[in-house]
Amino acid sequence: MRDAMSVVVLISGRGSNMESILRSGVPVAAVISNEAGAGGLQIAERRGVPTRVVPHREHPTREAFDAALATEIDRFAPKLVAMAGFMRILTPGFVERYSGRLINIHPSLLPAFPGLSTHARALAAGVKIHGCTVHFVSRELDHGPIIVQAAVPVLAGDTAAALAARVLREEHQVYPIAIRWFLEGRLVSENGVVRVLGNDAQLVYSARA
Repeated sequence: MRDAMSVVVLISGRGSNMESILRSGVPVAAVISNEAGAGGLQIAERRGVPTRVVPHREHPTREAFDAALATEIDRFAPKLVAMAGFMRILTPGFVERYSGRLINIHPSLLPAFPGLSTHARALAAGVKIHGCTVHFVSRELDHGPIIVQAAVPVLAGDTAAALAARVLREEHQVYPIAIRWFLEGRLVSENGVVRVLGNDAQLVYSARA
Protein backbone atom coordinates (compact mmCIF):
# COMPACT_ATOMS: atom_id res chain seq x y z
CA MET A 1 0.00 0.00 0.00
CA ARG A 2 1.25 3.50 -0.84
CA ASP A 3 2.39 5.55 2.16
CA ALA A 4 0.06 8.54 2.25
CA MET A 5 2.95 10.85 3.12
CA SER A 6 6.06 9.37 1.47
CA VAL A 7 8.35 10.83 -1.17
CA VAL A 8 11.03 9.29 -3.39
CA VAL A 9 13.69 11.78 -4.45
CA LEU A 10 15.63 11.37 -7.71
CA ILE A 11 19.13 12.86 -7.97
CA SER A 12 22.17 12.77 -10.23
CA GLY A 13 24.75 14.78 -8.32
CA ARG A 14 25.51 16.62 -5.11
CA GLY A 15 21.92 16.59 -3.89
CA SER A 16 21.68 20.05 -2.34
CA ASN A 17 17.95 20.30 -3.00
CA MET A 18 17.50 16.77 -1.72
CA GLU A 19 19.32 17.78 1.46
CA SER A 20 17.04 20.78 1.91
CA ILE A 21 14.05 18.43 1.57
CA LEU A 22 15.46 16.10 4.22
CA ARG A 23 16.24 18.98 6.57
CA SER A 24 12.67 20.25 6.24
CA GLY A 25 11.34 17.05 7.79
CA VAL A 26 9.48 15.89 4.68
CA PRO A 27 9.05 12.08 4.92
CA VAL A 28 11.48 10.70 2.32
CA ALA A 29 11.15 6.96 1.70
CA ALA A 30 14.22 6.67 -0.55
CA VAL A 31 16.75 8.54 -2.65
CA ILE A 32 17.51 7.08 -6.08
CA SER A 33 20.29 8.13 -8.44
CA ASN A 34 21.36 7.24 -11.96
CA GLU A 35 24.98 7.92 -10.92
CA ALA A 36 26.75 5.69 -8.38
CA GLY A 37 29.11 8.54 -7.51
CA ALA A 38 26.40 11.08 -6.76
CA GLY A 39 27.37 12.94 -3.59
CA GLY A 40 23.78 13.15 -2.45
CA LEU A 41 23.68 9.40 -1.85
CA GLN A 42 26.14 9.69 1.02
CA ILE A 43 24.17 12.56 2.54
CA ALA A 44 21.00 10.47 2.45
CA GLU A 45 22.74 7.42 3.91
CA ARG A 46 24.12 9.46 6.82
CA ARG A 47 20.56 10.47 7.59
CA GLY A 48 19.38 6.87 7.51
CA VAL A 49 17.42 7.20 4.26
CA PRO A 50 17.47 4.14 1.95
CA THR A 51 19.34 4.72 -1.32
CA ARG A 52 19.36 2.95 -4.65
CA VAL A 53 21.38 3.34 -7.86
CA VAL A 54 19.97 2.64 -11.31
CA PRO A 55 22.89 3.29 -13.71
CA HIS A 56 21.50 4.61 -16.98
CA ARG A 57 24.59 3.52 -18.91
CA GLU A 58 23.75 -0.13 -18.22
CA HIS A 59 20.53 0.12 -20.21
CA PRO A 60 20.44 0.14 -24.02
CA THR A 61 17.52 2.57 -24.39
CA ARG A 62 15.80 5.34 -22.47
CA GLU A 63 12.74 3.13 -22.24
CA ALA A 64 14.74 0.31 -20.65
CA PHE A 65 16.30 2.67 -18.12
CA ASP A 66 12.97 4.25 -17.25
CA ALA A 67 11.43 0.82 -16.74
CA ALA A 68 14.23 -0.15 -14.34
CA LEU A 69 13.93 3.18 -12.54
CA ALA A 70 10.17 2.75 -12.17
CA THR A 71 10.68 -0.71 -10.68
CA GLU A 72 12.91 0.75 -7.95
CA ILE A 73 10.57 3.65 -7.28
CA ASP A 74 7.56 1.37 -6.98
CA ARG A 75 9.28 -0.75 -4.34
CA PHE A 76 8.71 2.20 -2.01
CA ALA A 77 5.19 2.96 -3.25
CA PRO A 78 5.54 6.73 -2.75
CA LYS A 79 2.78 9.27 -2.99
CA LEU A 80 5.13 11.68 -4.73
CA VAL A 81 8.28 11.46 -6.87
CA ALA A 82 10.46 14.58 -6.63
CA MET A 83 13.25 15.23 -9.13
CA ALA A 84 16.07 17.17 -7.49
CA GLY A 85 18.86 17.67 -9.99
CA PHE A 86 17.98 14.47 -11.83
CA MET A 87 19.72 14.94 -15.17
CA ARG A 88 17.78 12.57 -17.37
CA ILE A 89 15.13 13.29 -20.00
CA LEU A 90 12.22 11.00 -19.16
CA THR A 91 10.20 9.07 -21.70
CA PRO A 92 6.49 9.83 -22.22
CA GLY A 93 5.62 6.44 -20.75
CA PHE A 94 7.44 7.20 -17.50
CA VAL A 95 5.84 10.63 -17.22
CA GLU A 96 2.41 9.12 -17.79
CA ARG A 97 3.03 6.42 -15.19
CA TYR A 98 3.55 9.05 -12.49
CA SER A 99 1.25 11.68 -13.91
CA GLY A 100 0.08 14.13 -11.29
CA ARG A 101 2.63 12.96 -8.72
CA LEU A 102 5.95 13.73 -10.43
CA ILE A 103 7.48 17.16 -9.79
CA ASN A 104 10.72 18.94 -10.63
CA ILE A 105 12.60 22.09 -9.71
CA HIS A 106 14.11 24.10 -12.55
CA PRO A 107 16.57 27.01 -12.20
CA SER A 108 14.63 29.64 -14.13
CA LEU A 109 11.29 31.38 -14.06
CA LEU A 110 9.52 29.08 -16.47
CA PRO A 111 8.43 29.25 -19.22
CA ALA A 112 11.59 31.33 -19.69
CA PHE A 113 14.85 29.45 -20.24
CA PRO A 114 13.91 25.77 -20.24
CA GLY A 115 16.79 23.34 -20.57
CA LEU A 116 20.41 23.89 -19.55
CA SER A 117 22.71 26.89 -18.86
CA THR A 118 19.80 28.94 -17.55
CA HIS A 119 21.84 31.48 -15.59
CA ALA A 120 24.20 32.35 -18.43
CA ARG A 121 21.23 32.60 -20.79
CA ALA A 122 19.39 34.90 -18.39
CA LEU A 123 22.41 37.20 -18.21
CA ALA A 124 22.81 37.17 -21.98
CA ALA A 125 19.14 38.09 -22.41
CA GLY A 126 19.48 41.02 -20.04
CA VAL A 127 16.55 40.05 -17.81
CA LYS A 128 16.19 41.99 -14.57
CA ILE A 129 14.75 39.17 -12.47
CA HIS A 130 15.59 35.48 -12.52
CA GLY A 131 14.73 32.57 -10.27
CA CYS A 132 13.45 29.03 -10.01
CA THR A 133 10.25 27.09 -10.58
CA VAL A 134 8.73 24.00 -9.00
CA HIS A 135 6.41 22.36 -11.51
CA PHE A 136 4.59 19.16 -12.34
CA VAL A 137 6.46 17.17 -14.98
CA SER A 138 4.80 16.87 -18.36
CA ARG A 139 5.84 15.29 -21.64
CA GLU A 140 7.29 18.60 -22.83
CA LEU A 141 10.62 19.33 -21.16
CA ASP A 142 10.37 21.98 -18.42
CA HIS A 143 6.83 22.99 -19.37
CA GLY A 144 4.56 21.33 -16.81
CA PRO A 145 2.03 23.22 -14.63
CA ILE A 146 3.74 25.64 -12.26
CA ILE A 147 3.35 25.11 -8.51
CA VAL A 148 5.53 27.87 -7.05
CA GLN A 149 8.27 30.23 -8.17
CA ALA A 150 10.96 32.23 -6.40
CA ALA A 151 12.49 35.32 -7.98
CA VAL A 152 15.74 37.16 -7.33
CA PRO A 153 17.12 40.38 -8.81
CA VAL A 154 19.80 40.24 -11.46
CA LEU A 155 22.52 42.56 -10.20
CA ALA A 156 25.00 44.68 -12.10
CA GLY A 157 28.20 42.73 -12.54
CA ASP A 158 26.56 39.36 -11.90
CA THR A 159 28.31 36.26 -13.18
CA ALA A 160 26.47 33.05 -13.97
CA ALA A 161 28.01 31.48 -10.86
CA ALA A 162 26.94 34.33 -8.58
CA LEU A 163 23.43 34.33 -9.98
CA ALA A 164 23.22 30.55 -9.68
CA ALA A 165 24.17 30.69 -6.01
CA ARG A 166 21.50 33.31 -5.31
CA VAL A 167 18.86 31.25 -7.08
CA LEU A 168 19.94 28.05 -5.34
CA ARG A 169 19.26 29.59 -1.93
CA GLU A 170 15.68 30.17 -3.02
CA GLU A 171 15.38 26.66 -4.47
CA HIS A 172 16.19 25.29 -1.04
CA GLN A 173 13.36 27.33 0.44
CA VAL A 174 10.52 26.71 -2.00
CA TYR A 175 10.96 23.05 -2.93
CA PRO A 176 10.10 21.66 0.52
CA ILE A 177 7.12 24.04 0.67
CA ALA A 178 5.77 22.74 -2.65
CA ILE A 179 6.20 19.14 -1.52
CA ARG A 180 4.30 19.80 1.70
CA TRP A 181 1.47 21.44 -0.22
CA PHE A 182 1.22 18.31 -2.35
CA LEU A 183 1.32 15.88 0.57
CA GLU A 184 -1.30 17.91 2.41
CA GLY A 185 -3.63 17.71 -0.60
CA ARG A 186 -3.66 21.46 -1.06
CA LEU A 187 -2.76 21.66 -4.75
CA VAL A 188 -5.65 22.06 -7.20
CA SER A 189 -5.10 22.09 -10.96
CA GLU A 190 -7.65 23.58 -13.35
CA ASN A 191 -6.93 23.87 -17.08
CA GLY A 192 -3.22 23.46 -16.44
CA VAL A 193 -3.07 26.18 -13.76
CA VAL A 194 -2.15 25.11 -10.22
CA ARG A 195 -3.61 26.85 -7.18
CA VAL A 196 -3.00 26.29 -3.49
CA LEU A 197 -5.97 25.90 -1.16
CA GLY A 198 -5.63 28.66 1.43
CA ASN A 199 -3.75 31.91 1.14
CA ASP A 200 -0.17 30.79 0.56
CA ALA A 201 1.75 32.85 -1.96
CA GLN A 202 2.94 30.98 -5.04
CA LEU A 203 5.60 33.58 -5.76
CA VAL A 204 8.48 34.37 -3.42
CA TYR A 205 10.59 37.43 -4.18
CA SER A 206 13.95 37.81 -2.49
CA ALA A 207 15.92 41.02 -2.65
CA ARG A 208 18.95 39.39 -1.04
CA ALA A 209 22.21 39.94 -2.88
